[in-house]
Amino acid sequence: MKSEPDVYGIADLERDRTTIWDGVRNYQARNFLKSMEVGDLAFFYHSNTKPPGIVGLMKIIESQVVDPSQFDLDGDYYDPKSTQTAPRWHTVKLEFVSRFDRQIDLNELRDRFTPEELLVVKQGNRLSVMPTIEHTAGKILHLTESPKPTN
Repeated sequence: MKSEPDVYGIADLERDRTTIWDGVRNYQARNFLKSMEVGDLAFFYHSNTKPPGIVGLMKIIESQVVDPSQFDLDGDYYDPKSTQTAPRWHTVKLEFVSRFDRQIDLNELRDRFTPEELLVVKQGNRLSVMPTIEHTAGKILHLTESPKPTN
């Protein structure tokens, strides 16, 4: 799950302990959110920063949450087609799990994974929410336990 650190970063989640992942307005990303279940883990990815990368871990503590930002008339994520009885946008509530000792940056992810293994390394992929297959997730977690390679 991607967010810009100056908008909402891992430090914000660590401080807040829980949050909802609001404002997603891409149908494919929304569908990925809808498929998440309580207890699932998610990587926190800092985007639009130098360098971008995975910085921590969070856990889904509530699923199928109606995204309240779709009803905020003055907000950036207002959707006039959404109603209280028929909301178009759902999200999840997350809980902070950990901040990694080191960021796993995008270049390292590209060096280690193919686009089939990890969607975030696919050229032009701009989705803010993407699934990670369990085998790949395990490899990423292992990377957080080892020092950054020197190239």
